[in-house]
Amino acid sequence: MQASTSPTLWLKSPEAVFTANTSEAGNGVLIQGNRIIELVKSGNTPKLHFDAIENCSGKVIMPGMINTHHHFYQTLTRCVPGALNKPLFPWLTFLYKVWKNLDEEMLYSATKLAGLELMKSGCTTIGDHHYVFPKRLSHAIDVQVQAVAELNCRALLTRGSMSLGQSKGGLPPDSVIQSEDVILADSQRVIDAYHQSGDNNTNPMLQIALAPCSPFSVSQELMEQTAILAQKNNVLLHTHLAETEDENAFCQRIYGARPLDYLEQCGWLNDKTWLAHGIHFTPEEITRLGNAKVGIAHCPTSNMLLASGICPTLDLINAGCRVGLGVDGSASNDCSNMAQEVRQSLLQQRLRYGAADITAEYVLGLATKGSASLLNRHDIGEIEVGMQADLALFDLDALRFSGAGDPVAALVTCGAHQVDKLMLAGKWVIEEGQHFAIDEIELRSEHAKLAKKIQSAVN
Repeated sequence: MQASTSPTLWLKSPEAVFTANTSEAGNGVLIQGNRIIELVKSGNTPKLHFDAIENCSGKVIMPGMINTHHHFYQTLTRCVPGALNKPLFPWLTFLYKVWKNLDEEMLYSATKLAGLELMKSGCTTIGDHHYVFPKRLSHAIDVQVQAVAELNCRALLTRGSMSLGQSKGGLPPDSVIQSEDVILADSQRVIDAYHQSGDNNTNPMLQIALAPCSPFSVSQELMEQTAILAQKNNVLLHTHLAETEDENAFCQRIYGARPLDYLEQCGWLNDKTWLAHGIHFTPEEITRLGNAKVGIAHCPTSNMLLASGICPTLDLINAGCRVGLGVDGSASNDCSNMAQEVRQSLLQQRLRYGAADITAEYVLGLATKGSASLLNRHDIGEIEVGMQADLALFDLDALRFSGAGDPVAALVTCGAHQVDKLMLAGKWVIEEGQHFAIDEIELRSEHAKLAKKIQSAVN
């Protein structure tokens, strides 16, 4: 028996365990401190000492999911009438008139609400891409850091940017962009203030990446300088790319190159980059992306809602790319539910690749191990000895699961949407579907008032 330096918990007798790898843990998982220390095979008991037991009968245990692309502020503008039934560019053009009125109070509330939605749907790591900086919101990342701390979850916040306004041929209005000097200086500031480097040994909870919004909202100079700054600070790079054919046409017109060629010219084609959407690539471009080990955040619901297209996930993976999952903004998805996104991915990807290759395990793998690979994290996204104890427990005691023969497949095809329990670094942060520190009713009420305020300010 092993002497314990901290209490050890056995998550015992689950209905099933999805490990996101080839390991088997049919009779549960042993947790000590913030780490997994043993996988208990079916019919076995732990070999190591344990101090307490959590009965997990009727539940599926899986790694906490990792959301790799979102826009938290957009929870304030779900289903806005003027933006409905539009493709990306007209959709953006209308909503920028709303988003230019964003302030710190709104972003704080939106970040908490989006983060809580993600956590309740099984996420232990939440990612956001914030790029709208009207004058009243110059310290947006600081506001988000405060909100994330209250959620007590892992987060990767990207310091987004837009510098190419309508007066210079870009898509966004000049009221939401910043100068390149301001963007680069603030990018360095937030890295210095908040980025926690490290790996499994240091258990980083908050990391920063740099994320110019898209080729149609920043200059080539800013793309190039951001890549240099990211390399200097050893942080990741993120942007939207190849989401629509309109984007391809814009890049050809402004830069004389397709989006991927433009990305390479800017020094972004490497394994420190992950891209949102990645739909409209040629076979040759997919090969180049794979050779460079670029990551792709697959966002199926948004891509369907805006009629943008279908991400070629299997082709990208087979070429050598890392592929994960993202819910995208709550105005191009209208929810922030990661479990629902997994199901959408299964259904959408089967239209492209058929039923045999797109399984529940495949799409759950995108949301866990795949998403971790996008963020260059090797300590989360799997259930394995030594990994962080970031776990989602789904209860199958509901009408929608009655009669299900395969518990893991049931999570996806029967439509799991809310965790029973969520563990982060060995501690329960959600139990019986409720966050330990957030008053959900109060948060929802305040958020709804702010949403009404920003939507009514359109002019």
